[in-house]
Amino acid sequence: MASIDYEPKLLAVLSISFFLSCIFVSSTGLVAALDDSALLASEGKALLESGWWSDYSNLTSHRCKWTGIVCDRAGSITEISPPPEFLKVGNKFGKMNFSCFSNLVRLHLANHELSGSIPHQISILPQLRYLNLSSNYLAGELPSSLGNLSRLVELDFSSNNFINSIPPELGNLKSLVTLSLSYNSFSGPIHSALCHLDNLTHLFMDHNRLEGALPREIGNMRNLEILDVSYNTLNGPIPRTLGRLAKLRSLIFHVNKINGSIPFEIRNLTNLEYLDLSSNILGGSIPSTLGLLSNLNFVDLLGNQINGPIPLKIGNLTNLQYLHLGGNKITGFIPFSLGNLKSLTMLDLSHNQINGSIPLEIQNLTNLKELYLSSNSISGSIPSTLGLLSNLISLDLSDNQITGLIPFLLGNLTSLIILDLSHNQINGSTPLETQNLTNLKELYLSSNSISGSIPSTLGLLSNLTFLDLSNNQITGLIPFLLDNLTSLIILDLSHNQINGSIPLKIQNLTNLEELYLSSNSTSGSIPSTLSLLSNLILLDLSYNQITGLIPFLLGNLTNLTTLYLSHNQINGSIPSSLKYCNNLAYLDLSFNNLSEEIPSELYDLDSLQYVNFSYNNLSGSVSLPLPPPFNFHFTCDFVHGQINNDSATLKATAFEGNKDLHPDFSRCPSIYPPPSKTYLLPSKDSRIIHSIKIFLPITTISLCLLCLGCYLSRCKATEPETTSSKNGDLFSIWNYDGRIAYEDIIAATENFDLRYCIGTGGYGSVYRAQLPSGKLVALKKLHRREAEEPAFDKSFKNEVELLTQIRHRSIVKLYGFCLHQRCMFLVYEYMEKGSLFCALRNDVGAVELKWMKRAHIIEDIAHALSYLHHECNPPIVHRDISSSNVLLNSESKSFVADFGVARLLDPDSSNHTVLAGTYGYIAPELAYTMVVTEKCDVYSFGVVALETLMGRHPGDILSSSAQAITLKEVLDPRLPPPTNEIVIQNICTIASLIFSCLHSNPKNRPSMKFVSQEFLSPKRLLGGLEISLLELRNLDMHTNVGEITVPR
Repeated sequence: MASIDYEPKLLAVLSISFFLSCIFVSSTGLVAALDDSALLASEGKALLESGWWSDYSNLTSHRCKWTGIVCDRAGSITEISPPPEFLKVGNKFGKMNFSCFSNLVRLHLANHELSGSIPHQISILPQLRYLNLSSNYLAGELPSSLGNLSRLVELDFSSNNFINSIPPELGNLKSLVTLSLSYNSFSGPIHSALCHLDNLTHLFMDHNRLEGALPREIGNMRNLEILDVSYNTLNGPIPRTLGRLAKLRSLIFHVNKINGSIPFEIRNLTNLEYLDLSSNILGGSIPSTLGLLSNLNFVDLLGNQINGPIPLKIGNLTNLQYLHLGGNKITGFIPFSLGNLKSLTMLDLSHNQINGSIPLEIQNLTNLKELYLSSNSISGSIPSTLGLLSNLISLDLSDNQITGLIPFLLGNLTSLIILDLSHNQINGSTPLETQNLTNLKELYLSSNSISGSIPSTLGLLSNLTFLDLSNNQITGLIPFLLDNLTSLIILDLSHNQINGSIPLKIQNLTNLEELYLSSNSTSGSIPSTLSLLSNLILLDLSYNQITGLIPFLLGNLTNLTTLYLSHNQINGSIPSSLKYCNNLAYLDLSFNNLSEEIPSELYDLDSLQYVNFSYNNLSGSVSLPLPPPFNFHFTCDFVHGQINNDSATLKATAFEGNKDLHPDFSRCPSIYPPPSKTYLLPSKDSRIIHSIKIFLPITTISLCLLCLGCYLSRCKATEPETTSSKNGDLFSIWNYDGRIAYEDIIAATENFDLRYCIGTGGYGSVYRAQLPSGKLVALKKLHRREAEEPAFDKSFKNEVELLTQIRHRSIVKLYGFCLHQRCMFLVYEYMEKGSLFCALRNDVGAVELKWMKRAHIIEDIAHALSYLHHECNPPIVHRDISSSNVLLNSESKSFVADFGVARLLDPDSSNHTVLAGTYGYIAPELAYTMVVTEKCDVYSFGVVALETLMGRHPGDILSSSAQAITLKEVLDPRLPPPTNEIVIQNICTIASLIFSCLHSNPKNRPSMKFVSQEFLSPKRLLGGLEISLLELRNLDMHTNVGEITVPR
């Protein structure tokens, strides 16, 4: 009975329990449904408030169908990745409330023009696995809270503007497989905490400002397949622990400051396919264990300090396609084992110290497309078996010691585009088989001993754009078939023995920009058909036997910047049509038989920077004053206080040597007689002209007074000569105000009081003096070391007389000198802004010197030195080019100062000299040769030019240890990096010239004339500001010319 009573009770309890559980489940489901509904609502609200899709739809209920939105089955958003071509998020990035998307797995906003910083809500998205914000304008620091995204698999912040250090908290992202932080401005060292990312396979940190050594813990990243830290400033050695990364396929350290040697442990990287250690400071030899990495297809060790021979075992790398070993200090022979690399398509061994001959086994490299062996000490002849490399498109053997003939089998290289055999000792004639190279675009055979005539078959190379046969022993005529080279841009046949006339059909070379025919025996007249070459920029026909007239039609060459016709037998008049050459900057018509007057229209050509009409038969008058560049030879100041005869006035000017040409002073200000207290050195060709206007009534009393005045004046005029004779003082002012006297100088400086001193140097102190006329001058008071030597006065005077003949618009004018028992000083034009050195070291002054202004400063220095080296007779070597000796006027135009002062103070010095110059600017060869040539100035110019771009002295950049740095990194950080393409190309061209000037071998430096002319040539495309200093060093931008030495 009891059991019967128990069953209904149990049943009731179970029923109640079941009912209560149903109620609980229902309420729980209701709560979950309410939570999901709230989540979806908050997501929709966040999307609506962001305004990202404002042009698309406002119906958030349809959000899962919006472009770039992916939802899960419940309708919750899991992916936001709108295509940038569909909509640009831009400045709306910060309006999105990311905290509402708790189920978001992927956020992809690359190329959306995002700006500002990363919103902190992104760091709390618990499901996020893929985060890509690359290629935007995001800035600031990376938030350390990103380390909370524990499920993150892929993180890409590349190509933004993030700064400061990479947060070590990123080391907490244990699931991370790909990390890309490249193309930002991250700085500081790579934290060892990042090396705990055990699952990481791809690590990109290139193009930043990371520094310090690579952490040893990098060897813990055992799954790493790609490691790219290129374009940073990392230093220290390569960690040996790198050998643990057995899965590594790509290792890229390009452009850093990594030193030490390549570790032997690299042999453990057996899966390595791509190895780039270029542009660092690596030394030691190439480890032979590199030959064990059989999967390698790319090896680049370019631009280091690697020495020793190329290991034979490198021939085991049978999968290798690219081998770059250029720009090192590799010695020894080219190993014959390279012939085993049959997959090789590019071999670069240039700019090393390799000797011996080219091995015959190189014929086995049948897939080779590019072969660069330039700038070594390779000898012997060119192996004819090179003609078997039928895939070759570029062959560069220049700057070696190769002898013998050009093999006719090279004519088999029908794919060849570039052939450079210049600067060797090749002889014989150009083989006729070159006619087969129909794809050839560039042919350089200059600076050899090639003889014979130019084969007419070269005219069959219709794709040729650059042809350089200069500096050889070529004879005969210019073949008429060259007129078929309608793609030709530069034709250089200069410095040969070519005769005959210039072909009339040269008019067919319609793309020609530069034509060099100088220093030959070319005769006949200048063909008027040259005027049809509308793209011509440079025409050099100097040093020939050309006769006849200058064609009037040359005025049609409106793009012409340089016209050199000097040292010929040209007659007739200078055509006035040259006024239409609006871009003409360099005009040299000297040493001809030109007659009649100089067309006045030429004086109005604003583009002219250099002119030379000297030694012709020109006649008529030259009206003073003249506009630049004519006035750098003389101005009205030249005749203030004295009027010389025509030949003396025009001496050392653009008009010298024209006996029937005379100056016209009618437009000059009034010329006053020198005051009696001034002693002026008489020239043997000069005469003093006194122009006195008398307005007194002609009466007896006036005549008496006049006679009395003349008598007193004559007595007074003898006083300085007596003083000069008594004291041995010399005082003279050229091209300025003859009324200046020694007493004026002493009064203006209060006897050289320190208050007036504006600078000091190795040769003396510089003072600012305001003369009674109000004019400012600079006085360089020289140290009187030789005061006790009577012969010094005469030597000093003769040297100064030579220097006063120097007249160039970018050289500080020397007005005169004083040689006195108490002191000696030089009187210079005053420069308001002081030295370039001071301007660059003053932040305010440096910011005023914008990039193009700096480019013009460098250009003006180049033109000035070119004038001193190549236009002065005898040539003048400055000896002390530095930023302290470059002065700036009120318009920030540059002027070279103190030219020749070293020689003035040591007049007996010649080639051999004590070490002269400023520390940090002296050419390296002076330390051991003590021989001064113009190439010493070229080196110093390179230092000053680089200092101008950097805003500071280049220091270590001058050594090869800094060659891994990019050009952009060394530019003055006080100015924003240039963005204008023209400015960038100007800077790149200047930089390339700078590093050719800084070549350690003076013979490989260009002449200043070449540098000067390069500023007038079209700017070459050099790859932009990301080009490395090493690549700039390796650019072949110049042609060597002979040296000059300082004359005795």
